[in-house]
Amino acid sequence: MQEIPTIPSSEITPEPIYLSRRKFMLGIGSLALSSALLAACGGAAPATPSAKVATPAGTPEPTPDLRQELTTFENITNYNNFYEFSTDKQAVAGLAGNFRTNPWTLQVGGLVNKPMTFGIEDLLRQFTQEERIYRLRCVEAWSMVIPWQGFSLRKLLEAVEPTAAAQYVRFETLLDPTQMPGQKAGWYTWPYAEGLRLDEAMHDLTILATGLYGKTLLPQNGAPLRVVVPWKYGFKSIKSIVKIDLVAEQPTSLWMAAGPNEYGFYANVNPSVNHPRWSQASERRIGELSRRKTLPFNGYAEQVASLYAGMDLRRFY
Repeated sequence: MQEIPTIPSSEITPEPIYLSRRKFMLGIGSLALSSALLAACGGAAPATPSAKVATPAGTPEPTPDLRQELTTFENITNYNNFYEFSTDKQAVAGLAGNFRTNPWTLQVGGLVNKPMTFGIEDLLRQFTQEERIYRLRCVEAWSMVIPWQGFSLRKLLEAVEPTAAAQYVRFETLLDPTQMPGQKAGWYTWPYAEGLRLDEAMHDLTILATGLYGKTLLPQNGAPLRVVVPWKYGFKSIKSIVKIDLVAEQPTSLWMAAGPNEYGFYANVNPSVNHPRWSQASERRIGELSRRKTLPFNGYAEQVASLYAGMDLRRFY
């Protein structure tokens, strides 16, 4: 079992900052709609259209121009990104406020010996909840540190007994346009789907999150159940999961279908591989004005790099 690295308490993003997603908007404007439709993580786009940068890997980002610090506290209090509700990030929290997370069922099947259906109460009772303090790194070049509550995905998969044919895990979000009005839009192939290789899903760091800061997960944060894979970009953290299938073939995720030249299956944090529209060499930690160097595998290389031994991580992005 890999030792889970400890993150200093000084790096933990304060609860009010995380819940409101306010301070990471400092210095950042909104992209045009065409760019917004290809922004995979929650939060702000990395720059205004007139200020986009595409510097070579390893080149430090410039200090943010104070003229970009235009978003006010009041305007960003309810700024969230959950496209099932709206592409208008300031509308998500309100639209998700009455989202029903109880009753909730999770179907786990596919290439398994013991397919099961769990209620959310079953998951909370059957699997011991732990706190995991993880870094979150978004492909949009912002980051945070979050104290999650949840349990190891490995424990759930072991309970259903994957067969020898199972090579991948496919996740699916609830499809309910009556509750999730963003799903009425035709920009994406709904429902949201994501996938992991089986060994990635079975890794000790991969969890199913049910809460954060000791509280039940909020609707706008993916209630009642989301995946957290801390060495990957945040768009792998599929929210409001209703179905998990063990499969033989590599799944096609929503973002792979929407932008195959921008969002690959593996999505490992790799500062040497730029997004086509901006650098990944550095990031802004929420609550900070300066930028910091992005770490390979989001700082978890010691724990997970062996999963990709011999792979070309520029090709398998």
